[in-house]
Amino acid sequence: MPTKENTTTTSNYDVEAREIDFVTRFADNWDSLREILGIMRPIKKANGTQLASYTASVELEDSVGEGVEIPYSQATVEEAFKEDITVEKYAKGVSIESINKYGADIAIQKTDEAFLNELQGKVLDSFYTFLQTGQLTDSYESFQMAVAMAIGKVIDKFKKMRKNVTEVVVFVNTLDAYQYLGASEVSLQTAFGMQYVKDYMGASTMILSSEIPSGKVIACPAENIDLYYTDPADSDYAKAGLVYRTDGVTNLIGFHVEGNYKTAVGESFALMGMKLWAEYLDGIAVITVNEGE
Repeated sequence: MPTKENTTTTSNYDVEAREIDFVTRFADNWDSLREILGIMRPIKKANGTQLASYTASVELEDSVGEGVEIPYSQATVEEAFKEDITVEKYAKGVSIESINKYGADIAIQKTDEAFLNELQGKVLDSFYTFLQTGQLTDSYESFQMAVAMAIGKVIDKFKKMRKNVTEVVVFVNTLDAYQYLGASEVSLQTAFGMQYVKDYMGASTMILSSEIPSGKVIACPAENIDLYYTDPADSDYAKAGLVYRTDGVTNLIGFHVEGNYKTAVGESFALMGMKLWAEYLDGIAVITVNEGE
């Protein structure tokens, strides 16, 4: 006897479980990253929103004598950089031949894990590239001095803007860090696909990444970092028959799984619009290490 139409089957539960697991892990990883970077909750934006970074300065006028009109101090905020925040879409396919050869645990679960890591990495890689446009530039003769001065420069800049700095995040090249750390007993931690050290060399967090060029040290106050996102569930995609599973709390990513019987491939689709961003470009220090000069 054939199964009645719309009957919920085991395969439905398996697909729902995969979707829920994927978006939940992505959200949990984001929470870990938020704690590491010391930033607030993500900020939701509409599709197509343009994000802007600024430079800011204030020139105080000298005090004046009794009864004299007080001149305005010159406060300047200028737009320095703009970029769109747009929805990005990705897909992954697993053939029945792969499942038959390797088994579902490897063919599906392992590739889901790799898919999730690549999506996270795309957000981080874009941010690392953006950080290199920071406007507090200088050079020093050692890695240690570069880290110290990068931290000092961003703290000094934010104090001049009368803004508080509670934590400074430093970004360094992975091999540069290992060369400097050498045999030091330092506890490296891993989250959101990246390695980091807490409370080291004056930084609240030092992040190690191969995406940071060798010989560069970048510092940014946590107060200068935000995550903007578009909500895959807060749209008209469903009207076009495109329904994505979301976390239901902070919908950073949408995920959908279905089988394509025409090609005998299990397909997975991800939708996200995430952008790590800094409000002030002149609140990011980019220091070059010139060893031996």
